[in-house]
Amino acid sequence: MTDRIIYLPLGGAGEIGMNCYVYGYGAPGKERLIVVDLGVAFPDMDTTPGVDIIFADIAWLEKNRDRIEAVFITHAHEDHIGAVGHCFERLGVRIHARAFTANLARQKLAEYGLGEDTVKTCSAWPETTKAGPFTVGFLPISHSIPESSALVIDTPQGRLIHSGDFKLDLNPMVGEAFDPDLFAEVSAKGVKALICDSTNVFSPNPGRSESELGGNITELVASAPQLIVATTFASNVARVRTLAEAGHRAGRSVCLLGRAMRRMVEAAIATGVLTDFPTVVPVEDANQIPRENLMLIVTGSQGERRAASAQLSRGKYNGIELKEGDMFLFSSKTIPGNEKGVAHIMNNFSEKGVDVVDESNGLYHVSGHANRPDLERLHDIVSPQMVIPMHGEHRHLREHVKLAKARGRAGVLAVNGMMIDLSGNTPTVAEWVDAGRTYLDGSVQIGAMDGIVRDRIRMALNGHVLVTVILDEDDEPLGEPWCELMGLPETGRSNASLVEVLEEDMSQFLGRAGAKTLTDDDKIEEGLRRIVRNSAQNEIGKKPEVTVVVSRLS
Repeated sequence: MTDRIIYLPLGGAGEIGMNCYVYGYGAPGKERLIVVDLGVAFPDMDTTPGVDIIFADIAWLEKNRDRIEAVFITHAHEDHIGAVGHCFERLGVRIHARAFTANLARQKLAEYGLGEDTVKTCSAWPETTKAGPFTVGFLPISHSIPESSALVIDTPQGRLIHSGDFKLDLNPMVGEAFDPDLFAEVSAKGVKALICDSTNVFSPNPGRSESELGGNITELVASAPQLIVATTFASNVARVRTLAEAGHRAGRSVCLLGRAMRRMVEAAIATGVLTDFPTVVPVEDANQIPRENLMLIVTGSQGERRAASAQLSRGKYNGIELKEGDMFLFSSKTIPGNEKGVAHIMNNFSEKGVDVVDESNGLYHVSGHANRPDLERLHDIVSPQMVIPMHGEHRHLREHVKLAKARGRAGVLAVNGMMIDLSGNTPTVAEWVDAGRTYLDGSVQIGAMDGIVRDRIRMALNGHVLVTVILDEDDEPLGEPWCELMGLPETGRSNASLVEVLEEDMSQFLGRAGAKTLTDDDKIEEGLRRIVRNSAQNEIGKKPEVTVVVSRLS
């Protein structure tokens, strides 16, 4: 069989988040594999109530774990690194990352009792790592988190560049700037495929630099008459530093609130990414500082219920409470799907008389992803034979393919589970792989198709009735059946107690039931469930979920 190069997205292609990509080289079905990123997505109450996090279904990888050479993490955003602890033991393959990302990966793995040797710290290009038939190097590229990297993946049939998340920022404030000369040098001998971030393909103007924000933020902080609180992505260390510096210039003491915020700054300092972060005060001292002399930088820019922003909006957090005349700045963009949570926090603050400032005017936030002109520029610098869009919803990937083809390059719309053969002159679909989702539900991993969350949604939508019936030694009902309601009104159309209506209808059913029914638990359950659902429909216009417990006296 002829050896081939394959690209297989298991997460992150057809959605934004939950990134997990596989590259392979070798004979079909026997390729040696590397994995790029193991990220998470976050649940919502409408579609995944009670779920903690979501990550790619790695059953295909687990089945082929003896073929996996290594895992490479491009950067430390949760949608790229968040699942390393949940997946490591299922894959059993060493993780490779640069120092800042490796530091955070080790913290996640330590929660599972895994030692530091599970992660190898790699230096930036031109250092490379040999992984079976692949040679992989971390190529620095700017993003909204330090030490973000594209991956240079060399195979026996040519060079691939996996862009990771990126923007073309020549002055990102923290971390490496985008270096067009370096990318041109790496691409000079030819690039077979550029696998490329698609997030902002619809944004028509060139991206803006992180360095453009400092003056605006400084002016805003200086104008605040009382306490000022700012939130941003904790991982955006450059923005956190810009906010802290603005507070210091305004003569304010700065306090970081939220574990993620402190952890990111500590990791950046420990790995040398940050060397000049302004002095901060511990939260225990913040209460003693006059409000007009204090600035808080807090977690929860996406409306997370347990984060500092949400808790401050509901009342006190660590003894601190916002009051009328205070100011709250969202120095971040709301990720699609989080609008309700963020709006709820904004309205809570408004009710307190707090002035809320957001990024809608573009003064206090810039995106970490390349806009359409930036994508075109990277295409031109790398000049790949083909472009494979990733990191985007279906509409983003489709538009990115159009963009590539308009500039004379082959492209393919590859969504999760679509294995692409990159060996020829154009990308072709090789086969399909099941690519679902795994939910972390408490401490247990469950499949999206297991029915657990579906049943939870059905109970939330329809309510629940628990029915209990006892039969004696002669298979006769012992007393009346009874029921307990959850999530249902007490009375219905008849103005009678719903419980009494249901119990009366169930009693009539059992009174009419013959021996064949009364001696068969399944028939009793089926009959009582039907009676409850039909009676509830007549009374309250809903058919609840029903659990029937049949007990028999021995």
